[in-house]
Amino acid sequence: MDHVLTLVAPRGGLATTALQAARDALATIGATAGTPDWLSADEAADLPFAGLAADQAEAAARAALDGQPIDLIAQATTGRRKRLLIADMDSTIVTSETLDELAGQAGIKDQIAAITKRAMNGELNFEDALRERVGRLKGLGVDALDRTWAETVLMPGARELVATMRANGARCALVSGGFTFFTGRVAALVGFHEHHSNTLLEEDGRLTGHVAEPILGRNAKLATLKRLAAEEGIGLDATLAVGDGANDLDMIQAAGLGVAYHAKPVVAAAARARVEHTDLRALLFAQGYRGAAFAGV
Repeated sequence: MDHVLTLVAPRGGLATTALQAARDALATIGATAGTPDWLSADEAADLPFAGLAADQAEAAARAALDGQPIDLIAQATTGRRKRLLIADMDSTIVTSETLDELAGQAGIKDQIAAITKRAMNGELNFEDALRERVGRLKGLGVDALDRTWAETVLMPGARELVATMRANGARCALVSGGFTFFTGRVAALVGFHEHHSNTLLEEDGRLTGHVAEPILGRNAKLATLKRLAAEEGIGLDATLAVGDGANDLDMIQAAGLGVAYHAKPVVAAAARARVEHTDLRALLFAQGYRGAAFAGV
């Protein structure tokens, strides 16, 4: 079989009836569907198929599952395992938007979060929105960064994703429109090889309200993907990019496996693959890794 449809549900939520429904849906529109291969019992399975384009198979299976909380990713079987991971940080590798949480230390979280939401949905220029949000933090003591970090939580599956890909020879990079104070700590905690982000400027123990230029935004994320792939001597088809906001969309669309992760509507609509119901382990299942072989558990 030259293609595979991967089905992933919250742990314990993938029934054989769902697999059969997906298999029947593919057969109904002319595909040859093989025997399902369980990657993790009652959680994830591969359904090999041939004779149908990936997007057609995914759409047919999604319709057959009729709103069940199951993530679906269809792709060619060749080259599933990626050799470069590029991941956004906020609301992707960590559960929060760290800038919004930092603003909470200044008592203006709602104001900043409203701007963040619009920027992440592509309604505002990312760089301008970042400058505006940082400007409102002028005078905030840098100790607020430590307090924000103490409350930052990793996304479920983050450690397994990076540890497993590293163990299998992939380069893993955290690329964020957020700030080095947080990306450095997240990278060290999760195990990324490197991190790329923005720098908050400070003076006399307080934020100046400015961010170092040039700002790492949408274009820079795509450029980083291309640069790291070139350094590894691989094509973009051997890369995986994951994120949730509009500033992630270019790298998601350029990567061999680009995943909109619990993403904003504009991103989910434009991405080839999306994860809406499960955690970051889904990105490993999509590459054909078996749950029993995950590292970092």
